[in-house]
Amino acid sequence: MPVEIREVALPATLGAPEAIEFERVVEFMTAIEVERWGDDRFAFTAPELLAMYRDEYLPRRLFAAWDGERCVGRVVTFWEADPAATVGNLIVEVHPAYRRAGIGSQLIERAEAVIRGLGRQAFAGFDDFPIAVTQRAGERLRAPQGDASIPADLPSVRFATRHGYTLRQLERQSGLTVAGRLEEFRAASEEREAEASGYRLVGWVDRTPDELVESYAAARARMALDVPAGGLTIDEEEWDAARVRAHEDRSLDGGRSLLVQAAVAPDGTVAGYTELLLPPGKTVAYQSDTLVVAAHRGHGLGMRVKLANLVLLGEFAPERTDVYTWNADENEHMLAINIALGFGLRGISAEWQRG
Repeated sequence: MPVEIREVALPATLGAPEAIEFERVVEFMTAIEVERWGDDRFAFTAPELLAMYRDEYLPRRLFAAWDGERCVGRVVTFWEADPAATVGNLIVEVHPAYRRAGIGSQLIERAEAVIRGLGRQAFAGFDDFPIAVTQRAGERLRAPQGDASIPADLPSVRFATRHGYTLRQLERQSGLTVAGRLEEFRAASEEREAEASGYRLVGWVDRTPDELVESYAAARARMALDVPAGGLTIDEEEWDAARVRAHEDRSLDGGRSLLVQAAVAPDGTVAGYTELLLPPGKTVAYQSDTLVVAAHRGHGLGMRVKLANLVLLGEFAPERTDVYTWNADENEHMLAINIALGFGLRGISAEWQRG
């Protein structure tokens, strides 16, 4: 039976007949993560993905390759809903037994057709590699900025370059073991706070305090503008209170908890923040955004918010043993903070773009 490519509809609810294809795609995605990392630490559950795919600010379309009733590949494309945005993103994966048969090319064609239909000018893709994979001998491929590199002969690298994509940025994926270290982090945070002045820390779980939500939204909007972009074209993100609340709702709908620490300036505005995502049923946490607004840098706020959030993590979710974070290889300041906290390199993420 030939492999068939078709779009996968988002079900109204999981567990219903209409959700079967979506749930099989999720099972396929989990298998890919286990193949790559040896476990499901980065695999999303069906509730997480369904909530994520319903994001009106970052719409998505999902296509899958089917051998009978078996999902053997998928591509998701997503984009900023703002009509002024110019980039469409995609992630494509194929089952190992079905690679080098043109399925990935068919999937990427479907995603690119969606992006072109939106009038977008750039196509961006993403790929992850465990650290052992990136250390293979042979010719290396480097991004425009930073010191990291990846082997040029990796199958996914050859696939990307064959389809006209160029490597625009490499991100370091770093991990920190936090199990049993709450008091260590608490002492370090208290020492920092005893010496700090001018900015106060405010932390919360899941819901931003009403009095900070507008300012927090303004700080989140700076994330796409103020972080190193390497050679990537990155769209601005329009954030307001409604988008913050929608982000919180989706996280809760998917079973995730959000832990946030914000540095608040004397004028009451959010000068910096960090967010941890706690996926359901796992012992890991994902470091999402960390940003200090440009006008407030140089006051040690990045370290302060990160330390305080590690304390909050230990208090709120002591079962979490490791935190994972992703930073542009050229982001020397944030990498220095992470290294000082004890994060170690565990993988590399490649970001590609065409157009």
